[in-house]
Amino acid sequence: MNQIKILGTGIYLPKKKIENTYFNEKFSLDSSWIEKRTGAKQRFWVEEENASDMAIEATKDLLAKTEFDVQKIDTIIVASTTNEKMMPGIAFEVQKALDIKECFCMDISAGCSGYINAIDMIRSYIALGEIECGLVIGVETLSKYLDKDDISTSILLGDGAGATLIGKSKEEKIYAKNIQSIGQEGDILTCEAGKKLYMEGKKIYKFATSEVSQNIQELIIKARVRKEEIRYVIPHQSNIRIIENIAKRVGIDKDKVYININEVGNTFNASIPIALHQMLQDKLLKVGDKVILVGYGGGLNLGSILLEI
Repeated sequence: MNQIKILGTGIYLPKKKIENTYFNEKFSLDSSWIEKRTGAKQRFWVEEENASDMAIEATKDLLAKTEFDVQKIDTIIVASTTNEKMMPGIAFEVQKALDIKECFCMDISAGCSGYINAIDMIRSYIALGEIECGLVIGVETLSKYLDKDDISTSILLGDGAGATLIGKSKEEKIYAKNIQSIGQEGDILTCEAGKKLYMEGKKIYKFATSEVSQNIQELIIKARVRKEEIRYVIPHQSNIRIIENIAKRVGIDKDKVYININEVGNTFNASIPIALHQMLQDKLLKVGDKVILVGYGGGLNLGSILLEI
């Protein structure tokens, strides 16, 4: 038995809310320009928090809602592109803060879709019988690496953290994955040490709409399910135009694509776990629903997972 289930979720968003009016004034924009172009109405930026602080708070939120015994967490994997320290990693900081006695920890850097990689790693450990449950966290402090005068990135990106507790399922559940990397094209989205984030928007758009839609179609075939069986697609909240274009190419109805970029902006690795948490809290998902999680971005890295709630 190697199926997995979601045992709990939690999130943390910084208190500093940056609404579109801030950029409208800064860049002399029309009041609706940003929302039409990106889908974002607001995003959150840290003031004093670092990535590990937010990861810890997201995990505390999860534990408060589930009352799960932290000592049963076997593994912590954190996906992030913005750890302020070379070491210790964020996962180790979470273990320390929660005083988890016996678990192993790691951070992974796989661009904006590292959360997808981390989920699949936990699933693999469970399938091998190495662990019973694992904690996956996606966290970003992107505002620290933004050129605030760069309209192409500053209007879109935000900070946040999402935590997901994954456990072994006793019931048969569908699980399929399609994870790919295209390192040859990684220079279109980069952030070198000591420098600001750089993104070639047109090339990212082309990559996301073509490669990601094909990735999802391949996943559906691999999982041997019909599109009509998919309850929701939960995408990385990159840009509303990209998301809508992907849905159109795949042939998924827009009503089945969860969007929250209007509320939190693009938070890279935190996008999917934040969205998943909100959906579960709002009771949009029930046991047995089939969902597709899809991430894409820096690396270049892209990946999709089809799982049963």
